[in-house]
Amino acid sequence: MVKYAITAATGRFGRAAVSHLLTLVDKKDIVLIARNAEKAKQAFKDIEVREASYDSESAMTKALSGIDRVLFISSQPGGEVPRLVQHQNVVNALATNRVSFVVYTSFPHADESENFLAQDHRGTEQAIVSAKLSHAFLRNNWYLENETSFLQAAASDTSAYYWADKQVGWALEREYAEAAANVLANGAEREIYELSGPSINFATLGETVKSTFNAASTIQQISESEYTSQLEKNGLDHDTALMVTSFQTPIDDGSLAHPSDDLPQLLGHDVTPLSEAVKEIIR
Repeated sequence: MVKYAITAATGRFGRAAVSHLLTLVDKKDIVLIARNAEKAKQAFKDIEVREASYDSESAMTKALSGIDRVLFISSQPGGEVPRLVQHQNVVNALATNRVSFVVYTSFPHADESENFLAQDHRGTEQAIVSAKLSHAFLRNNWYLENETSFLQAAASDTSAYYWADKQVGWALEREYAEAAANVLANGAEREIYELSGPSINFATLGETVKSTFNAASTIQQISESEYTSQLEKNGLDHDTALMVTSFQTPIDDGSLAHPSDDLPQLLGHDVTPLSEAVKEIIR
C-alpha cells in the first residue's frame, strides 16, 4: 500500500490538489499535513490529518513517518522563519523518512531565473537533488487568481489598471494543483516540467474579460509609481501598496514569458479557455 501526503493542505492549492487526488487514489491512503489540523479536518472528512509546520524540522519528520510519496507545496515568503530555511526543514524530513518520491512546486526556470522569487526555489531544488530524493519539479507560472482585482475591475464599468506589459502564462490555480496531483499519483516521465497556460499580456486579458462580461471598462497601462499611487487612493497604506505593486515585477522582467505545453500534457486535456476561466473566478 502506497501512502500519499500533501503538505500545506489547507491552502487553496492544497485543497484543490487533495480534491483531485481523491479521484485518483483511495482516501485511506492519503495523509494531509497542515499547520492547523482542525481546519484540515473541517475541509476534508475521514482523511488522516497530521499537524506540522515547515518552521519545525522535527514536526515535519514526525508527520512524514511512513509516507511514500509527497506533494511538497512551497510556502509563501515573508514568514518569521526564512522560506529557504523552512524548505530545508522539509527536505531534511523527507530524507530522514526515505520518502520514495517528492513533487515540488517551484518557479519558472528556477535554475536560471534572476527574479528574486526564484532564489528560494532554486535553493530548494538543489537541496532535493543533494538529498538524492527521487523527484519532479513542477515550475508553475502565474495563477489567474492572482489578478482577481484586475479581473473584477475589467468586468465592471470602471478602469482596470496594470503596469507590467510582458507575457504571462496564466491558468487557474486548481489546474496547476490537479497537474501536481496527477504526478503525485502516477509518477513523472522527466525531472522538470515548466507549467504554463497560453502566454498573453494584461491588455489581452483585460479585453477578454470585457468581451466575456460585455463590460464598458477601460483597460489602462500606467507607470509603476502611478500604479502604487492608485492603490493608495483605493485605501491601501504605502507599504502594502508597494508590496502589491511588486507582484507584477516577475511579469515586467520577463520571468513568466515562457510558453509551454507541459500543463495540458500533465492534465491530459487543454487548460480551461480564458473566457471560461475568468467566469470561474468572477461568479
